[in-house]
Amino acid sequence: MKITAISPNETFTDLKRCVECDHIYHHPILKEGEVAYCPRCRAKVATGRDWSFSRLCCLACIMLCLMPLAWTLPLIQIRLLGMTISASMLAGVMQMVNQGDIITAAMVCFCIIGTPLALALSFVYLAIGKRLGMNLRPVLLVLDKLKEWIMFDIYLIGVIVAAIKVKDYADLFAGYGLVAFISLTLIYLLLIIHLDVESLWHRFYPQPRQALKPEEVKCCIYCHYSGQTDERGRCPRCHVKLMPRIPYSLQKSWAALISSIIFLFPANLLPISIIYLNGARQDDTIFSGIVSLASGNIPIAMVVFTASILVPVSKVIILLALLLSIHMGCEQGLKTRVRLLRAVRWIGRWSMLDLFVISLMMSLVDRDQLLAFTMGPAALYFGSAVFLTILSVEWLDSRLLWDAHATGNAEYTD
Repeated sequence: MKITAISPNETFTDLKRCVECDHIYHHPILKEGEVAYCPRCRAKVATGRDWSFSRLCCLACIMLCLMPLAWTLPLIQIRLLGMTISASMLAGVMQMVNQGDIITAAMVCFCIIGTPLALALSFVYLAIGKRLGMNLRPVLLVLDKLKEWIMFDIYLIGVIVAAIKVKDYADLFAGYGLVAFISLTLIYLLLIIHLDVESLWHRFYPQPRQALKPEEVKCCIYCHYSGQTDERGRCPRCHVKLMPRIPYSLQKSWAALISSIIFLFPANLLPISIIYLNGARQDDTIFSGIVSLASGNIPIAMVVFTASILVPVSKVIILLALLLSIHMGCEQGLKTRVRLLRAVRWIGRWSMLDLFVISLMMSLVDRDQLLAFTMGPAALYFGSAVFLTILSVEWLDSRLLWDAHATGNAEYTD
């Protein structure tokens, strides 16, 4: 994409401001399937709309049809002492609830049931709400955030890990629910690939083109609108008050990060799972569970080690470095810090793998059988730490990195 110089004395009708670095650029006209990136930070700023809204609604309806099957039918089955035992999504969540770990169960339910259901129902709401004249802004605002919390791909890896853990104790079979779940995952990926929230904003709330000077262009961090505010200082598209930076971004990010660090200590020191085999109890921490898994399958153990230990620790270290660089007005390594922020935004969700494995294991075995599995106290702390690190990244305004680079000022106020 060729970028032309922007004169401060001229007015333009196609100016946009990047939500990640605050750079002003000319919005390109894209053909179907083309992608435009910010010329300064290389963030994806626009995509050529290639799928219609009706086609996306069809995919959402297919998801709604597959969800009951994927949630209730057995994903995997074991045969133990002549008894067939099944593991399903809902059964694992209910086992956590029955054990009294309601918060941990809510975390798992939120990522594999709540957010996917909300995503599919959002398209139904948009289709019906437009005809009824309903307010669609809240749904459009949350639509782009939902995909960060939908973890079908991680849960599928969790199914594989759970299967490997129990294959030494019982005969293992794939259930019909696994076919429905894989189909649901593929439909979801297809929907996300072709989902362009910006085109939906243009469809439901089109805004007139304005001739503006570069300094007059404001940016809404929530709906990515670029232009002037309305008479009340709000974004004319989503009606959220426009601010130069996210209010209290650093304070909220620091609070979530420090809390996650505190939770990581009991998460790694206390047992995360308890196995009863022939009456003998075995407590496993995150690390000891990985060591026992490595004795039978090193590649899977490496995946669990990466998701459960390497990713959380690395994410905490990177976030600490990013936040300190903003406070100290660091001018060096800007591109590296921007890449690290995008990396931790993507990898942080994979730490939920351990909780998904525990959920599946609890639905396969219980205390009334020869082989029993229950959740340890570390699961709650670990899940809380994962959620808090994800929130810490979401709350951090990436534009503060560019501010620190530009000014070198050590003091920032939101």
